Amino acid sequence: MISKMINELFDSAVWEKAWKEDPYTGVNKMKRAGIDPAHSFDSSAKSFNKEVFSEEGRRRARRIMNWLEDQGVEFSGSSVLDIGAASGGFSVPFAERGADVTAVETSLPLVELLQQNSSGLVNGTVKVVHEPFENIDLEAKGWERAFDLVFVSMCPVLVDWASVERVLSCAKSFCYMSLSVGSRKHSLVDEVWPLVTSRPRKTEHLEMIYLTQLLLLKGYSYQSLVTREMKTTTVSKEAAFNDTIHWLNMHGLTVDERVRGIVSRHLDTHYPGEQVEIRQGGQFGKVLVRLQSQHMYDREDRI
Repeated sequence: MISKMINELFDSAVWEKAWKEDPYTGVNKMKRAGIDPAHSFDSSAKSFNKEVFSEEGRRRARRIMNWLEDQGVEFSGSSVLDIGAASGGFSVPFAERGADVTAVETSLPLVELLQQNSSGLVNGTVKVVHEPFENIDLEAKGWERAFDLVFVSMCPVLVDWASVERVLSCAKSFCYMSLSVGSRKHSLVDEVWPLVTSRPRKTEHLEMIYLTQLLLLKGYSYQSLVTREMKTTTVSKEAAFNDTIHWLNMHGLTVDERVRGIVSRHLDTHYPGEQVEIRQGGQFGKVLVRLQSQHMYDREDRI
């Protein structure tokens, strides 16, 4: 039995199959809840954009970019493919540091905001591609091994190992991918959960373990980082209600009139005003794959 477990632990085919068939990945949970992952932010595009370009959002982007630069990534004069660019939370600062960015985004409301946000750039450029990455003919586009950095941050394009290989095939030097690690935290969901069900919430590991294990087994050179990030947002009571219902759906609960009533009464009782403050976040994994210079990086290498 132990020998079999060890063999499976080091068998990439076992991990590929497990990821592909896992019904509890983020994308599969969204689909089960009747949510189209590619358009999940359509209705909240403006509020999402406001948050991304707030001071806290810009600071978050700078931290990730600074980490990338500490690993040898250079933005000035580089070509970047930003897959799932949303409204440009990374595409715009990449360009501000001198990169020529190709930004892929499916959601039309986010594309429109991305075009607005990138219209006044002085240094780099942002070219918007309004098309699902999965549908793009990479060879016809000339994207194979074409970009100095391929960047995929919390995007539902990463659904299995085949999708990771497709992303990696576009990268010449570096590929950055980020995914959730473990259960996400949401203060309002935490408050109403025991009111709507006696079922305990399961601890989730999500796709990060598949990604890092398969990169390891397939011989890639990479650095990984797991951090805990939390943020506080203030939204309308209606938005808070809809967000909570969305999360309960994602966790597999049947949201009927009883549940809706409980959530509504909880909001009216505990949040008498028109605004609701929500604390949310969790652990997030970041992986930087080194495709060209695969040795350990040192800052002296820049000299």
